[in-house]
Amino acid sequence: MRAFAGLWRRFFGSLGNSLLTLGVLAFGVLLLPPLLRWAVIDASFTARTPLECRAAGGACWAIVHEKYRLILFGRFPYAEEWRPLAAMLLIVGLIGSACGGLIPRRALHLAGLLGAAAVALLMWGGVFGLAHVESTNWGGLPLTLILSVSGMTMAFPLAVALALGRRSRLQLVSALCIAFIELLRGVPLVSLLFMASFMLPLFMPGHVQIDELLRALIAIVLFSSAYLAEAIRGGLQGVPATQEEAARSLGLSRTRTTFLVVLPQALRSAIPGMVNVFIALFKDTSLVGIVGLMDLLLATKQALGDPAWRSFALEAYLFVAALYFGPCYFMSRYSQALEHKLGLGDA
Repeated sequence: MRAFAGLWRRFFGSLGNSLLTLGVLAFGVLLLPPLLRWAVIDASFTARTPLECRAAGGACWAIVHEKYRLILFGRFPYAEEWRPLAAMLLIVGLIGSACGGLIPRRALHLAGLLGAAAVALLMWGGVFGLAHVESTNWGGLPLTLILSVSGMTMAFPLAVALALGRRSRLQLVSALCIAFIELLRGVPLVSLLFMASFMLPLFMPGHVQIDELLRALIAIVLFSSAYLAEAIRGGLQGVPATQEEAARSLGLSRTRTTFLVVLPQALRSAIPGMVNVFIALFKDTSLVGIVGLMDLLLATKQALGDPAWRSFALEAYLFVAALYFGPCYFMSRYSQALEHKLGLGDA
């Protein structure tokens, strides 16, 4: 009874809340029945032809079954598609195990290195009887995961160095870090991708060839590190000066004080900002399609190149939206759980 009274006060406790609640209920009553009819009741899940989908009258989810190989794996050779599938499962398994505490902290670095080597082996091949596959043939969800996870992992230490360098007492170091951060934050990621993909080879010797995937990854890392550095700098500014003074009074050197006292507290308070950068990075990997890499979004566009299924683009993009939403929602929820575990926001 007390719980019901609390809900009543929350939704009907005032005139404004009452009107807003009634408006939301009316909107749901008007919207949900036709949406459910289109998405579930009249939808076609097993149609083999576009004509059967149109005859059903609802959503044509059969396009996902028809085009999922191209959407998920891009141009990866058909007979070798088990390899990107295994790489995806390995990446998701490692992240889930690390976040769930199943991997001891001391073994995290080793597990990450072994996992990265295994993913590279699965994707590139060329050894142990695996056919070699050029990175230009990678695509779909594995490419999106590899770019985002690699970008986050490589951008984080660079961002920490930039944040600390910006606060350095050495004017030259501080000026260089400020220039780097402001320059990278002042240009769009698309321009960096174009520079890395088309301009950088012009400045390299003719015999030096840099992998296209590596060039795009470098651009993503540099761009993300600038934004991440500002989130970390905000955390550093939130650490009271008395913490550093107390550590120094105990005899700790400036370096040990920074890495053992100040930085852990700064990273703890910077978790929300860092997660925002990570989520944005995961979504921004879709921009690599502009420079020819077949990420998840471009692979979907290629799949819709079939004229017979082109009219069902909405269903295909809703499926891709769900694939993007899943990892982003996981990062958001995990950050909230981590904040609660660390006592962030507690009185």
